[in-house]
Formats: sequence, structure tokens, C-alpha cells
Amino acid sequence: MLEGKAVIGETDMLQTMQQDALDLASKALDVFDVTEAIEIARFIKKEFDRMHGPGWQCIVGTDFGSFVTHCCGCFIYFCLGNLAILLFRGSAAPEAHENQFSALEAAKA
Repeated sequence: MLEGKAVIGETDMLQTMQQDALDLASKALDVFDVTEAIEIARFIKKEFDRMHGPGWQCIVGTDFGSFVTHCCGCFIYFCLGNLAILLFRGSAAPEAHENQFSALEAAKA
């Protein structure tokens, strides 16, 4: 485990889900070395899927950018030491659904 406290950068999760994310990250760092970012991400993602339903995505690393669409109440970005963790449940933009249905209707015609 990395020494120090988690620092939450951004979140819209309920406090209980935030705590689940922090606890799972801590547990992952007890099991995996800090250099095993993919294994840490896999562990957190699979456990969050089990606890909160499928569809979670997890990105772990020391230097990454992101631009994601997520479900309301399903986003957290935090750091443990120099390791950053982004956890979210993906969501398609409303326009994507409209365009998809328009394409299906056009194909039926």
C-alpha cells in the first residue's frame, strides 16, 4: 500500500461508493506492486462490477489524460501517492441514441 491518504480530485459519487473505491484501491495496492497498473485497474473494475453492477471502467497510472462520458453519480478521480485512479460507469451521449435509432429506422425503410 502506498503511504498517505487518498486525495479526491473530482467525484459525483455518493459517499458510500467513494469509500468503496478508496477501500478497493487500498486493497489492490496491498496485493499488487504500484508498477502493476493494469492489474490494479482490473482488480478495482471487477470488484466494482460485482458490488455495483456491470459497466465500470478503471484507468490507473501516473500520467494520463481522459475525456469520458459517465453516468450521473458514477465518477471518481483520486490519487494515492503519485498513482492516479479514474473509475467511472460509462454512458452513451443522448445524441448517440437518437442517431442510432434514426439509422435503424432508415434501414427498415
